[in-house]
Amino acid sequence: MKKIEHIGIAVKDLETSNALFEKLLGVAAYKFEAVESEGVTTSFFQTGPNKIELLAATNPESPIAKFIEKKGEGIHHVAFDVEDIVSEIARLKNEGFVVLNEIPKKGADNKLVAFLHPKTTNGVLIELCQEIKQ
Repeated sequence: MKKIEHIGIAVKDLETSNALFEKLLGVAAYKFEAVESEGVTTSFFQTGPNKIELLAATNPESPIAKFIEKKGEGIHHVAFDVEDIVSEIARLKNEGFVVLNEIPKKGADNKLVAFLHPKTTNGVLIELCQEIKQ
């Protein structure tokens, strides 16, 4: 793993939360994106090398809606940048981690993504991200 790619925060209202984080960080979101397969809309903020992803549910059955219903708004996941997501998935499976999607899928911000189950990572949902090279 190269670095923390971003921290994902589940929010009830993207517009309200965007305004809050814009004030907090002193910068506007640089990207807005819907990920229909996950039932979310996202926005990304960058300050220095650090990125924050806000995630709001677009339907009550989405993973984010269920997360907020169960735990409330807050940190949803920590994402790590990886060079080769397929080999990283294999390595982590071999180390005993439970991978939620063994085949990487397209995520937000031009990334291939895979997730590790929180029960094997001290309760933290971990996302692996690899930049999609065009």
